[in-house]
Amino acid sequence: MFRKKASKPQNRIDSLIGAGTMIEGNITFSGGLRVDGEIKGNVTASSEQPSTLVVSEHARIDGEIHVSHLVVNGAINGPVYSAEFLELQAHSRVKGDVHYNTLEMHLGAVVEGRLVHISSAAESGKTVELKIASRN
Repeated sequence: MFRKKASKPQNRIDSLIGAGTMIEGNITFSGGLRVDGEIKGNVTASSEQPSTLVVSEHARIDGEIHVSHLVVNGAINGPVYSAEFLELQAHSRVKGDVHYNTLEMHLGAVVEGRLVHISSAAESGKTVELKIASRN
């Protein structure tokens, strides 16, 4: 009924990892990051402000991803945690579990792993107990 207002995605790209670039190691960023190259390491956005990660069609990330907004059209090998919005475009390939709040999945996108919805109750630490209906 009353939902926490979602933050707006970062519309501006502050950093770019260009095509032909290969980075080995973990990356922490704020704002917007576009990846056209290859990363072997975890990609994490600072949690103080909304963040957007764009993984282009020819990009590849081997590692864990933690961001608020994620747009994927390339390959990711590792678990994905998108706190607010995740868009899997037609050429996206994800090998690993995908944790999301809101999901948009285009025809042709592939996920080899579990799709796990992050509910607002789980984020606030509350649990919801479901009971099996009886036939009485």
